[in-house]
Amino acid sequence: MTTPNRRQLLTGGAGLAGAAALGMGATPAQAGPPAYATSSNDPARKVTPGADVAAASGWAVLAGRKVGIVTNPTGILLNLRTIVDEMHDSGAVDIRGVFGPEHGFRGTAQAGEAEDTSVDPRTGITVYDAYGATTAKFASMIRAAGVDTVVFDIQDVGARFYTYIWTMYTAMKACVETGAALVVLDRPNPIGGRAYGPIMRPEWTSGVGAEAVVQAHGMTVGELARHLDAEILPTDTGGKSLSELVVVEVKGWRRDVTYAGTGLPWVMPSPNMPTPDTALVYPGTGMFEGTNLSEGRGTTRPFELVGAPYVDHRWAGRLADRGVRGVAFREAYFTPTFGKHVGKVCGGVQVHIVDPSAIDPLRVGVEMLVAARSIYPEFQWRYDSYDPARPYWIDKLTGSTRLREQITAGADADTVVGAWQQELAAFDAQRQPYLIYQGPAR
Repeated sequence: MTTPNRRQLLTGGAGLAGAAALGMGATPAQAGPPAYATSSNDPARKVTPGADVAAASGWAVLAGRKVGIVTNPTGILLNLRTIVDEMHDSGAVDIRGVFGPEHGFRGTAQAGEAEDTSVDPRTGITVYDAYGATTAKFASMIRAAGVDTVVFDIQDVGARFYTYIWTMYTAMKACVETGAALVVLDRPNPIGGRAYGPIMRPEWTSGVGAEAVVQAHGMTVGELARHLDAEILPTDTGGKSLSELVVVEVKGWRRDVTYAGTGLPWVMPSPNMPTPDTALVYPGTGMFEGTNLSEGRGTTRPFELVGAPYVDHRWAGRLADRGVRGVAFREAYFTPTFGKHVGKVCGGVQVHIVDPSAIDPLRVGVEMLVAARSIYPEFQWRYDSYDPARPYWIDKLTGSTRLREQITAGADADTVVGAWQQELAAFDAQRQPYLIYQGPAR
């Protein structure tokens, strides 16, 4: 559990001066719908990210600290400048290094790639390649940079297989090893605060799912850091938690607000996450990475366009008949410029968002998988020969063999989704003490 003398929650409303008094006494998320019903896409809603809250104080939370920053192009202020450039130009923060995740600090690398360790020409700060780093390597970078505080500021998209949260977790383990503090500049979860999907099983952990969280965790990175620190980190560090964890809270966000309702500019967290709509469906349609269908990479709407050369109009028709909440399916044809089926015309569907507040992204993905598997004998699960003990990528994405085995055996979508409800409820109960923002819990 959290310890008040080493856990701080810095809020926009109370200001930085009141942080010590606040401790980590955030009100847990309400179990039911809020008493103040508001549209999740209210354009008048004003949301201020934690980075802007910290900047408004002159970066007081980082005063006297030797700082290393884990960030990427999403780590911006409302003036659209990166926090690294702002901190550097202000002279108020002693930046000793930047740690670049997948795609890199400035965002020049594609999926599964990173930027090499180098000196940033804009600031003269050393940028370390932290993508895929082990705890030992990350700790060595912290020591090499002379850092006593690691700052994390990246816009997550809420899916377990989106790698930034695991870069954060590796940084957390490295902070325990080196004694460094962690400061999270929090940002909204763009798909809201509900949790969905199956839990990760220990046998299937990987870089796209390192620990036991559900597929769409429904937390901000600040909330997730609190959860990991209390529930999981001690198991991996011989019973130790972070020496200090500070979460600079988002001002004005509720868990029932999706990104379109924040009024914030969308900066692509990665090259294949072009819009907030992409993030809404990604925890479900991202599962198509584990099949021989294109997940839309190499198009302008990845993870919204899904298909293959063997797919025809029947898939869209079957999905339309299912009446999946929150979305509509349009028959679509596309030719990927890279990735699967490059240069080939693919038949498939485009997933259109009808009601962001009604979407269960896991239900969307399962309905699509079940229909494709039942219609097309050409459908196959991706098989990775480099990992003969765990060859199916879908198992790493979903956390076990269960989903693949059920769909292969002909299970319907209700059966597949129903199979994880008990573990989802258990995870939802476990995360409650670490939630910061109000709104429906699930």
